[in-house]
Amino acid sequence: MSNPSEVTVTPALLREWGLPDPGESKKSRGEIVVVGGSRRSPGAVFLAGEAALRVGAGRLAVIVPASIEGQLGVVMPEAAVYSLPEDADAPLEDGPRGAIESADAVLVGPGFDDSDETLATLLTIARTGVRRLILDAFALGILPRVDRSLLPAELVLNPNREEAAILLDRDPADAEPDLSEIARRYDAVVNCYGRIVTPAGERWRIQAGGAGLGTSGSGDVLAGAITGFSARGVAPARAAVWGSWAHARAGDRLTEQVGMGFLARDIPSEMTRAIAEITSARG
Repeated sequence: MSNPSEVTVTPALLREWGLPDPGESKKSRGEIVVVGGSRRSPGAVFLAGEAALRVGAGRLAVIVPASIEGQLGVVMPEAAVYSLPEDADAPLEDGPRGAIESADAVLVGPGFDDSDETLATLLTIARTGVRRLILDAFALGILPRVDRSLLPAELVLNPNREEAAILLDRDPADAEPDLSEIARRYDAVVNCYGRIVTPAGERWRIQAGGAGLGTSGSGDVLAGAITGFSARGVAPARAAVWGSWAHARAGDRLTEQVGMGFLARDIPSEMTRAIAEITSARG
């Protein structure tokens, strides 16, 4: 059942909001850093990083385990690639630390597969003074163990239903998680399957997308899109709305074009076209 205070997101609403002026250089469109990856899931960082660039962010850096640094350096020519320290509790080297300090938005989580290492990495990043932080995947699973005061004020969480249950310390088999409670508990914007809520009780819903988006890596693309809009200077809640809408609309466009069976790697470029529906003169 829909919530009467929930705003349905439409193209008209997004046109009314608009997007920041892109300026004349890649620096003016925002710098992002994606932190994640593992030998088991090296591609998650690639999907998130490309998505951030496809929604208009200007500069990309990725920070990954040394075991996959070389792989990503080859397949991500648009990105600066740095490695995490061998000891997850050790401080970052100058290169990755400088990238985080200058970033307009940082995404942590895609592709990580060890909770203790993820926790140590998140705490290390938090100590650098990151301005806008987006958490996804394993970074959500360890969030209940993190002192909220260590994280920046501008925080966006991108859980699936299982991760939302973990954030509430409940069984995923229980009733649908209360996103408003998550938002208040962690003082963060929460995006979950096209529903966006804020700690103040604002709510939006995306009525787009479809079953085709339920494919491996799709959540990494979504997290990257939210990060890209955040880096462009869009406020956290609106960045989550824009990212979720672009992801869902891209899914609709791909379903119309090819039917079921498109891949997560197909979504980022389609998000660019979806955004153009809103921002172009033809809109």
